Amino acid sequence: MDMKTADIQCTCLAVRQAARQITQLYDTELGPSGLRVTQYSVLSMLDRAGSSSLQDLAAAMVMDRSTLGHNLRPLERDGLIKLAVDRSDKRTRRLELTARGKAKLDEARPLWRGAQERFDASYGASSAKELRAVLRRVVDSTQQIQDP
Repeated sequence: MDMKTADIQCTCLAVRQAARQITQLYDTELGPSGLRVTQYSVLSMLDRAGSSSLQDLAAAMVMDRSTLGHNLRPLERDGLIKLAVDRSDKRTRRLELTARGKAKLDEARPLWRGAQERFDASYGASSAKELRAVLRRVVDSTQQIQDP
């Protein structure tokens, strides 16, 4: 049996295999910016949301806080984000995109678009749009299962 073309019965395995291949595509395209796709996603979400708590960002990214922390360290080290104590709740730490982070995001955005276009071209633009909608429904339904 060819393991690469075997009929995949496990949803988790199929999604993880697809995610790894798509991640490799985006990481390759984003390479010249020095960002990985997970880091790009953090910067992009902070750009859209403004300041965010660690907990809110982790929830939005469907990521546990320790994994998020792992992705934040190089961004903070490079001055792309700023982590500070929330003024109204000293127990909460808030993330903000710095001017340097905004500039890095602006540099990386065309590379991200290139990855998006490459995927759409190989998978089919309408199929890619449908896939994103299906995956959004998966995230939403899985959150309902985990948060009864």
